[in-house]
Amino acid sequence: MDLNADLGESFGSWNMGDDASMFRLVTSANVACGFHAGDPVTMLDSCRAAFELDVTVGAHVGYRDLAGFGRRSMDMSFDELFGDVLYQLGALDGVAHAVGASVDYVKPHGALYNRLVHDAEQASAVVAAIQAYDPGLPILGLPGSELLEQAKEAGHPVFVEAFVDRAYQPDGTLVPRSQEGAVLHDVDSIVERAVRLAVKGEVVAVDGTVVQVRPDSLCIHGDTPGAVEMAARVRAGLEAVGVALESFAH
Repeated sequence: MDLNADLGESFGSWNMGDDASMFRLVTSANVACGFHAGDPVTMLDSCRAAFELDVTVGAHVGYRDLAGFGRRSMDMSFDELFGDVLYQLGALDGVAHAVGASVDYVKPHGALYNRLVHDAEQASAVVAAIQAYDPGLPILGLPGSELLEQAKEAGHPVFVEAFVDRAYQPDGTLVPRSQEGAVLHDVDSIVERAVRLAVKGEVVAVDGTVVQVRPDSLCIHGDTPGAVEMAARVRAGLEAVGVALESFAH
């Protein structure tokens, strides 16, 4: 099982999360590409850390929305989104190559991630951009999403993720962050959820429905309070039941 986290989201003098600690706990890092978060120096630091610790780098592409941290949905033309995704891939991949690393998968961020579950037009722009850049680049996303369906049709390796610290709706989508209880904080229940996802491939939705997910990767958000302790406990909990941790992109 892979453990991924959104990292490299600091910007200038503004810090987001404890990346130094998180890099030691995950097997894959979704590195911000400068549009929703991150900057060239942060990208450089992130890629260096990933390379030194043998953590797989993924391009965490998002809307061009630094002020809103990429959590505001945007209406964009095909070419606008195509160009923005292509730009972000090229930027992070260039930085990664300069320090001996490489971009080995793509995972959309925030509002773009959620929109690509249902928006076929935006999904087509994102998939087209990834294919134009690297036709064999793996894509990580929500099961049943337009993104993964179109990526699969285009011949990309696709991988499914689940969120250990987010509440689920009965249809398998995430409870919007605007709703109370969308982000989970009780570490014991998060560890229990992570183990159930890894071992049984299922998660309990907010209404008690058991949702089948069968993830290739588990996401831990690095920007929530206590994220490092939570990640350490999740990793220990998985290892305690015999779950081997390794990057899906390997």
